[in-house]
Amino acid sequence: MPLAQQRSFAAFPVRPAAVLVLGIAASLATGSALASAADAHIAPPQDTPYPGTIAIHVDATDTSQGIFAVHETIPVRPGELTLFYPEWIPGAHSPSGPIDMLAGLKITAGGKPLKWKRYKYDVYAFRVDVPKGVSSLDVRFQYLSGRGKFSFIQMTDKMLSLEWDNVSLYPAGHYSRDITFAPSVTFPHGWRFGTALEKASRTGDTVAFKPTTFNTLVDSPIYAGIYMKRVDLAPGAKTPVHLDVFADAPKDLEITPEQLQVHRNLVTQAYRLFGSHHYDHYDFLFSLSDHLSGNGLEHHQSSEDGMGPRYFTDWANNAPNRDLLAHEFTHSWNGKFRRPADLWTPNFNVPMGDSLLWVYEGQTQYWGFVLTARSGMWTPRQFREALAMTAANYDRNRPGFQWRTLEDTTNDPTAAHRAMLPYRSWQMSEEYYSGGQMMWLAVDAKIRALTHDRKSLDTFARDFFGVDNGSFVTRTYTFDDVVNALNGVVKYDWAGFLHRYVDELDPPFSKGLEATGWKLVYTDQESPYEKQYDSQPEPPRHIYNFTYSIGLTLTKDGGINDVRWNGPAFKAGIGSGGTLVAVDGKAYKAEVLKRAISAAKDGKAPIELTIKYQGEYRTVPVDYHGGLQYPHLVRIKGTPDYLDQIIAAKK
Repeated sequence: MPLAQQRSFAAFPVRPAAVLVLGIAASLATGSALASAADAHIAPPQDTPYPGTIAIHVDATDTSQGIFAVHETIPVRPGELTLFYPEWIPGAHSPSGPIDMLAGLKITAGGKPLKWKRYKYDVYAFRVDVPKGVSSLDVRFQYLSGRGKFSFIQMTDKMLSLEWDNVSLYPAGHYSRDITFAPSVTFPHGWRFGTALEKASRTGDTVAFKPTTFNTLVDSPIYAGIYMKRVDLAPGAKTPVHLDVFADAPKDLEITPEQLQVHRNLVTQAYRLFGSHHYDHYDFLFSLSDHLSGNGLEHHQSSEDGMGPRYFTDWANNAPNRDLLAHEFTHSWNGKFRRPADLWTPNFNVPMGDSLLWVYEGQTQYWGFVLTARSGMWTPRQFREALAMTAANYDRNRPGFQWRTLEDTTNDPTAAHRAMLPYRSWQMSEEYYSGGQMMWLAVDAKIRALTHDRKSLDTFARDFFGVDNGSFVTRTYTFDDVVNALNGVVKYDWAGFLHRYVDELDPPFSKGLEATGWKLVYTDQESPYEKQYDSQPEPPRHIYNFTYSIGLTLTKDGGINDVRWNGPAFKAGIGSGGTLVAVDGKAYKAEVLKRAISAAKDGKAPIELTIKYQGEYRTVPVDYHGGLQYPHLVRIKGTPDYLDQIIAAKK
């Protein structure tokens, strides 16, 4: 799952439902260890088949109230049974299963209610005693979609996203691949759906899918809606790839021939990069909505992708985030087929390890940018402008690398749960995404230099991710496997190279960029890409970026989203969370602040900012005279232009 294009704002609400209530979140840091000690009688998972098939039915028709009604029929044997609600969710990299959205749990046998009890030290585990003579349990509950402005909304009156880990309980003691489910869903009348699951039958609005293992079920979400268009992205290919688009209104489904072609190019360029695929069909589940929450979550044979409704209809002004589809598609190779060894777990309640997320997400972020450019979804200029914004974060806006390493940020999915951060630039967040991207850019440049342009990171991608064409069996990897694969491309001290970026403070991101033949500069003019980025609707966009000048990021209404640690505003005593209401005595608007910063350039008078915080007003003089600062890339004369080579479409 990608973070939004990283800027200096305080939080990235990609999936707010993943942020649990504080009482649960506080316990999770040590909850798994406590559970294993205090609840040791919970059977550890074994690689043995669970007897029988679990039938699961989801009634998804209550769109007005946002309620998924779940009914499971679970084959059982007499004795104590533990049922798990999935906790460690693939792609979220954290114990973030939304257990707080489960309600109304009732368990019966032969129509008679059975008492259940939650484990004392594990809120995701439920114990029930199965009486003699009982061969199956009926389990019913509701999963509740978010309803408020800042909650994770999975059901509207026009569309829904159904994630099976949200709506299922499963028996402990077995690998998830050894538990078979027979899923079915009742959809609102007339709605169409998209999924990687194979349909078995349909009766009216109820669709039954072919039985599948639980790990595959969780990896196969469903999108459904009133307004849908299915687009073939691999016409004539033996392996279908479809873009399943769901929109709030029919007009948002309009796709021009040029837009269709660049999306088809994405599939073509991915195949030319990796030389393989690991699915028998693939579906981009793509929502375009002002109401269903945006999303970006990888799966083996599909991906969940969510953007605003004008993705196609205002194409010229929507370059930011156009890399989302490429990022999630890349994950079919990097993350789903090939996966860090400590991220593979036998079921969804065994803790995951995130130490190699700088490969899993970092290299995926890298290829997401590159494939977006190679496909033509970005122009070369848009690619460079997007990369300049990323590079600027690690040039001026991540002082936290003075005390944290890139690898340490792989702990953030568990430590922070993507919660709001008061000082993002100092605390940092999941930097393994874009920091990892900058590192892999440096690796690509180094390979090209060492081999005199005969090889590149493309070679590594094909050798490492492109193996076993057609195989669905996950292949895990370790740090040593990555190093050995790089040495297979070209001999070098790759272990030392990677450690310098991953395990040491102040990684040399700028040197890696300059090795591509480009360097970062700042001017007083925003790039066209950054202007589009700022104009994106909240959340999380519409953030006015004064990070590289005065050291603030602000919302449209003057909310202080983040303050650059030790930047000019910070040194003047301004903190995050307040509201900028006036600039030099004039009511705040972004343009007013821009003019004030420009007017103060090379002068002596400070910029007077009036801040409202917790009902109090104060005016703060900020002694800054450097003018507006926005990032751009420029060529380094006399050096190879690796950057243009990297984004050139492969023939």
